[in-house]
Amino acid sequence: MLPALAGTALADRTRRRINRRLMPFLFLLYIIAFLDRINVSFAGLDMTRELGFSDQVFGFGSGIFFVGYVLLEVPGSLLVEVWSARKWIARIMLSWGVVASLTGLIHTAGQFYWARFILGVAEAGFFPGLIVYLTHWYRDEDRARAIGWFMSAIPIAQVVGAPISAVLIKVHWFGYSGWRWLLILEGAPAILAGVATLFYLTDRPEDAHWLQDDERAWIIGELEREKQAKARRPKITGRQAFNVMLLTLVYFFGSCAQYGFSLFLPKMIQKLSGFSSFEVAMIAAIPFLASFPYMLLLGWSSDRMGERRWHTAVALVTLGAGLAGSVFTGDSVPLGILMFSIAGMGVNGRLPAFWALPAALLGGTTAAASIGVINCIGNLGGFFGPDILGALSSATGSYASGLGVLAGASFCGALLILLVRKPPVERE
Repeated sequence: MLPALAGTALADRTRRRINRRLMPFLFLLYIIAFLDRINVSFAGLDMTRELGFSDQVFGFGSGIFFVGYVLLEVPGSLLVEVWSARKWIARIMLSWGVVASLTGLIHTAGQFYWARFILGVAEAGFFPGLIVYLTHWYRDEDRARAIGWFMSAIPIAQVVGAPISAVLIKVHWFGYSGWRWLLILEGAPAILAGVATLFYLTDRPEDAHWLQDDERAWIIGELEREKQAKARRPKITGRQAFNVMLLTLVYFFGSCAQYGFSLFLPKMIQKLSGFSSFEVAMIAAIPFLASFPYMLLLGWSSDRMGERRWHTAVALVTLGAGLAGSVFTGDSVPLGILMFSIAGMGVNGRLPAFWALPAALLGGTTAAASIGVINCIGNLGGFFGPDILGALSSATGSYASGLGVLAGASFCGALLILLVRKPPVERE
């Protein structure tokens, strides 16, 4: 076999083996993580009525998760880079599984706020840690596709979580309401997965005995060449710092829209349709089912074209258009679900190309720290989005003004991402 063909065959074989080993497990972990993050949106259908919580209380309590979440983001990302992804991710999952289950025992608004805040602290570092972990196994040119497959767990979690939540909402065991069992039981998989993580994940290719010798040597060599190329660049230039600031703002605006929309989606569908909690939970899966192929398509296209900024911008415009369009649907349930589906496509479609940018612009611990900063500060949008939507809903009796604010945030993010300087793969 010619050397060039042999090299291509080795590269393909190595990528396939890494994908088969890592992607299904990381996919499962993120499904569990996102279920624990959004199950409060389904629990809120009955919890707010039983405990007498207003939309403002629900929005503040749902969003305060992200205030706790930011505390360990940057240290968490650095620990994955310089210590052990396997141990850090396992610690996170064990602690957040326990706290998530305890949330089902709350009775007052204050307890709700504290439970959500502590849950955010427990989960801090999980997502940016996984993004850094992928940089240990995937080259720049393969990374958006890998992130796309890994993050496709988000719509799957939303689609799977809806019917599971619909079933659990209807149970009443030992005098506890269904929304309580929903929160208690959905924390258990995180505990089990945390134990499995310690035994299954491999920190770096050097430790991967499940790779053949030539495969291990190939991926180590490829990643080392990228690392050396990035090391020759100035550590942090003014432009790079400006890029990190822009990416942080883009993620902040996107998170405002994402979590304001997704955490209130069941309540908005319930108000629009008047359906039961069970029916609403089932219908809420539709927008995120629509987002799954859109997310994978944008990740594939971004890698194929070597372009990140415009793909992110297109997704953010899609999100803003869906949110803005939902304001004008009137009482039409089908039209409302259509607009929510367009918004759902944008919510998840923006992620693969966006998260390929930091590692392409920077490298090593610098990229890890930058990913932590972007996710840490940017995720504060997850506090402001639900809080703004809940406050405006309580003040006006309608979700329209809040949806308009979230749409504006999406469009701002689309404009700002285009100001980021093109990464090296685009300039080449």
